[in-house]
Amino acid sequence: MATLAAPELGRVRTEVGFVLALALPPSLEWGMFAAGSDFLAADVLLQLAGVVAVALVGGLWPALLGALWSSLILNYYSTQPFGSLEIADPENLLTLLIFVAVAVAVSLVVGLAARRSREAANASADAATLGELARGVLAAEDTLQGFLHHVRNHFGMAGAALYNRNNEDAVHPGDATVPTLVALDGMQETFPDDGDPATHRLSGDGDAGTRLPDGLELVLYGRALTGREQRLLVAFGSQLTALRQRQQLLASTEENRRLAEGNVMRTAILRAVSHDLRTPLAAIKLAVTSLRQQDIAFTPSEEAELLGTIETSSDRLASLIDNLLDMSRLSGDTATPHLGPVHWPDVVAAALKGMTSENIRILLPPNPPTVEADFGMLERVIANIAENAQKYAGESDIVITAAVSGMVRNFPAGELRVRDYGRGVDEATIERMFQPFQRLDDTGTTGVGLGLAVARGFTEVMGGKLLAEPAPGGGLTLIVRLPLSTGVRQ
Repeated sequence: MATLAAPELGRVRTEVGFVLALALPPSLEWGMFAAGSDFLAADVLLQLAGVVAVALVGGLWPALLGALWSSLILNYYSTQPFGSLEIADPENLLTLLIFVAVAVAVSLVVGLAARRSREAANASADAATLGELARGVLAAEDTLQGFLHHVRNHFGMAGAALYNRNNEDAVHPGDATVPTLVALDGMQETFPDDGDPATHRLSGDGDAGTRLPDGLELVLYGRALTGREQRLLVAFGSQLTALRQRQQLLASTEENRRLAEGNVMRTAILRAVSHDLRTPLAAIKLAVTSLRQQDIAFTPSEEAELLGTIETSSDRLASLIDNLLDMSRLSGDTATPHLGPVHWPDVVAAALKGMTSENIRILLPPNPPTVEADFGMLERVIANIAENAQKYAGESDIVITAAVSGMVRNFPAGELRVRDYGRGVDEATIERMFQPFQRLDDTGTTGVGLGLAVARGFTEVMGGKLLAEPAPGGGLTLIVRLPLSTGVRQ
C-alpha cells in the first residue's frame, strides 16, 4: 500500500512557524529600538529567545530560517557600520557567529526534544489503545465488527475491511486472486452487496493496509497513513489475529463441549435402552405372551391383572421415551415455549391426571394469580416432579401448595411448592439430582434419571426457576417459580 509522509507537527503548525520566523525577528529588533537600547549582547539574547520560540512552535526548519533571518537583522541594524551587512569590528563578527551557532544548536535541541516528546505522547497513546484492545480480546468483550469499528475511528478513516485473499471457493483458477470480504465497518454505500468481484471496493485495494496470517488483510479507506500510523496499523493487525485465534479457540472449545455432551447423552441413552427401557418392554412382552397361550385358561381377575401390567408398563415406557425426547430438545436448543397466562389449578389437574393420587394433597388457594408459562411444558414439569416425589416419598404424603412469592428477572413471581415427607436429600446432593441421568438410589427405582433435569430445563426455558429445599422435619420441597402473567399471550 502506498503511503505519503506528512509533517510530524502538522501542516498548520509548520506554516505558523515559518510566519513567526519571518515576522518575529524584525518585531523584536523594532522593540529594542523603541526601548532605546543599543547593547548588542541584549539584542543577541532577545533574538535568540525569538529563535527558541519559533523552534517550539514550528520545529527545526522554521527555527533555522529564523536564526538566519535574525543574524542578518543583527548585522544590519546592530553592528557597525549600521545600515550595512559589512562588519567592521572583529568582536561583532565573533558575536554574530556565536549567535548563529547557538541559535542553530538550540533549534536542533528544541526540535529534537519536541519530536521526542511528540513521539513519547504518541507511543503512550498507541500503547493505551493497544492495551485496551488486548484487554477486550482477553476478556472476549470485542467482536470482529467492533474491532474494525475501533480501528476505523482511531485512524479517522471512512471505512475498514477485512479480506481473505485465499479464495478457496473460486470456480476458475483466475478467480483465486479476488479477495473475499470477511467483515466491513463504514462505507456500506460504497460496498455494493451484489457480490460482483469486479467492483473496485470489493477488490481490497484500499488506501492503507497490513497483511495478516492465513491470507487475511486488514484494509483502510479514506487517506494515506504516516509511517507511525502504518506501524500502529501493523500492531492492530496483530491484535486482530489474536482476536480471531481466540474466537476460533472458543468455537472449538464450544464444539468439543457439545461433542462431549453428545457422547455422554448417547452413552446414557444406550444404557437406558439396554436396561430401563427393556424392563417395561419385557413386562409387556410377558403379559401379551401369557394372554396368547391357548392351553391356559385365565380367570377374569388374572386377565385384568395382565392387562393392567400391559397398561402400566406402556405408560411407563411412554414416560421414559417422552423424557428422552424432551431432553434431546433441550440439549439441541429446540424447545420453544408459547407463553401465556396459566392457572395453577388447571395445570396441576392436567399434570396429575392418570397418576395414583391417594397420598397427594392439593392445597391450592381458590383463585391464585396466573403465571406466565407454556401450559404443555408446565404440565410436564409438574408431572415429572410429582412422579419423582412419589418414587422417593414411599407412603408418606405429598402436599402441593401455591403462593405469590419471590422474584424472577426483577418481576414478581408465583410459586408452586411440591413437598414430600420422605427420607429427604442433603445439601450436597440437591444440585446433582437435577443433572441428566442421575438417580439418588438405584434400588427399587426405575427410569433413566431425566425427570428433574427435564423439569428444570423446561422451567428455565419459560423464564422461571426450579429450586429444591430440604423440608423441616424431613423430606424435600421442590419449588417452581414463574413470573406473574401480564395477561398477554406471546
